[in-house]
Amino acid sequence: MDDDSQIRESLESLLKSAEFSAAAFSSAEDVLHSGLLTEASCLITDVRMPGIQGVELQRRFKCEYPNLPVIIITAHRDERIRQSALSDGAAFFFYKPFDPNDLLGAIHSAIGTDPRKMTERPRG
Repeated sequence: MDDDSQIRESLESLLKSAEFSAAAFSSAEDVLHSGLLTEASCLITDVRMPGIQGVELQRRFKCEYPNLPVIIITAHRDERIRQSALSDGAAFFFYKPFDPNDLLGAIHSAIGTDPRKMTERPRG
């Protein structure tokens, strides 16, 4: 989830190229109303979003979906926000720009899959 359409499209393309099922949203409200959370294996969100911010969204998800790993990305270097997100249970935190392979590795780690042994398409 990212409010920048180019980032959203790039992330969605990256995930699909790695054989993940992916859905991209421009706001927290859109993902909350999508009905897809019960099927999700991982949530990737930007910190700064219109409406509900990414870290607040993470807190809400952790209450309702405590086993759903959350990966947070941001272009704004703020150590306080990073520490808060990780303390609140974010699986990983990346500053933009990041290496796409690092993100894919983080997803595999967060959902407990080994990309070399995958036989099914995970949902992400």
